[in-house]
Amino acid sequence: MSKTALITGASGGIGLELARIHAQNGGNLVLVARNKIKLDAIKSEFESKYHITVLVISMDLAVTDAARELFDAVQKQNIKVDYLINNAGFGDYGLFAETDWEKESRMIQLNIATLTHLTRLFLPEMIHNGGGKIMNLGSTASFQPLPLMAVYAATKAFVLSFSEAINNELAGKGITVSALCPGLTESGFVDAAAMNQSKMANSKKLPTSQEVAEFGYNAMMEGKAVAIHGFKNKTLANLGKLAPRSLVVKMSRSFIEFK
Repeated sequence: MSKTALITGASGGIGLELARIHAQNGGNLVLVARNKIKLDAIKSEFESKYHITVLVISMDLAVTDAARELFDAVQKQNIKVDYLINNAGFGDYGLFAETDWEKESRMIQLNIATLTHLTRLFLPEMIHNGGGKIMNLGSTASFQPLPLMAVYAATKAFVLSFSEAINNELAGKGITVSALCPGLTESGFVDAAAMNQSKMANSKKLPTSQEVAEFGYNAMMEGKAVAIHGFKNKTLANLGKLAPRSLVVKMSRSFIEFK
């Protein structure tokens, strides 16, 4: 029987590639993003190419009560969500004392509050049905403080901690929660975070959104609690276990500062 995946931030980047993989596997989709024109184009392509059903919902998830509005819209369509993929999120670059508070506030709302609320809303039905999968987008920034992206890293630390905790709570219920933790990826994230000139963004060829999505989707299907993409990223993520935290913070800043 076809499984339905709800994917936020599905109009581009990792979210779009996750949607494509699920569609290729014959799964139906609920795609959520702000850009309705892009969503409608994806719907047309996927329904024609993969012979699945795609519901598109255009909305801004970075506002209060967006999660409830989205949940109610899905309920009205009588759609059972088997896989919840909380992919939507964004970052910001700069000294915290100089950043735009409105942007930081929206980031906290989207990366933490909406993700948590959507999980809380869709989880009871999964428990009732005896199965389901949840993927939350973390980051390599989930594992250590990140000067110049202080709020972003803090939100992703929350995502990792939250995901691991509820994955443990759900043991034996047929539901797994996976935290996908990629490093910088070839997507719109770097532009949105205004970090194009950072050392990290210019130091290497970045993995593609497709590569990260394939890795993450497979990890979700296998029920992995934490999935870190790339050997170097795994090494960096585990650095905090080996080095003093003060050194880890200094090293984190050195990686991300402008050239």
